[in-house]
Amino acid sequence: MTRRICIDNKYIGKGCSPYIIAEISANHNGSIDNALSLIKAAKKSGADAVKIQTYRADTITLDSNKLEFQISGGLWAGKTLYELYESAYTPWEWHQELFDFANKLGVTLFSSPFDNSAVDLLEDLNTPAYKIASFEAIDLPLIKYVAATGKPMIISTGMANQLEIQEAIDTAKSAGCSQLAILHCVSGYPAPASDYNLNTLVDMQEQFGLVTGLSDHTIDNTTAITAVALGASIVEKHVTLDRLGGGPDDSFSIEPKELKQLCSSAQTAWSALGHVSYSQASSEKENAQFRRSLYACKNIQKGELFTTDNVKSIRPGFGLAPKYLDEIIGLRADCDIDHATPISWGIVSRG
Repeated sequence: MTRRICIDNKYIGKGCSPYIIAEISANHNGSIDNALSLIKAAKKSGADAVKIQTYRADTITLDSNKLEFQISGGLWAGKTLYELYESAYTPWEWHQELFDFANKLGVTLFSSPFDNSAVDLLEDLNTPAYKIASFEAIDLPLIKYVAATGKPMIISTGMANQLEIQEAIDTAKSAGCSQLAILHCVSGYPAPASDYNLNTLVDMQEQFGLVTGLSDHTIDNTTAITAVALGASIVEKHVTLDRLGGGPDDSFSIEPKELKQLCSSAQTAWSALGHVSYSQASSEKENAQFRRSLYACKNIQKGELFTTDNVKSIRPGFGLAPKYLDEIIGLRADCDIDHATPISWGIVSRG
């Protein structure tokens, strides 16, 4: 496996700027116009890709009122799983228009499939990549089916332990996926920043040797930017037109202006990482003159000894470095030296 993958002619991973994915999820709130507006907003904000979710209620759960199918807490309390997904899904008949619109705008669009029929639909649309959602990371048959397409795959690891992550990776590799990335994730909606334990992301990079990123469910951008500083190559964030829109995912999503800030700040954080360097930065060069150096603080006659009374370490930095002070003291001036003259070896007598 490589530390770089390529989605829609965009390289992601080592040496590449962060890849920002705007997750629409259910934030279209049943309106294709909202979905199109979100794609447009994501493009305008600078996101690299937009992601949707491809399922129907009957491909992800059963229409049942049994207790285990009822949601008792959190944002979606009082609904059955079927009711939630029936209200939240992206109609399959929208997909062609969404893909065509994204292509026209020049922004990448791909999806999270939740069963084989969704993969088949997305293949017909020539999706450039696939995302496996955290809840499906243990669905090894689905991962195997996606891997067989030969497309790049991103697996979100929320709730998965090390063994489950490794099983998902091994399944994807053995089924033919040669471009694989994983995302550290906390599957809480929203998730507090304190739950993210971002050092885990660093460990995942070392342990699994893959392109690694973050699926961020916190309510601001701080965690995502911190992840970029720790080496995250991908950041996925839920995006909505209106956080107060009342949809299933609106309340823990960011709005377009915040997405724009995320894209800009992630780029800044990545640029700041740079490479290992102990040389002067370009912005420092003009200030180098203001470092300390050795200067005559009095008029000094030719032949006179240099002392701590007539030589000082001061700013600016046009004289010898202060480390030579002890070596200069006790030597004699080779010429008359005026006050405020930088001390150089050329005016020091060695005789």
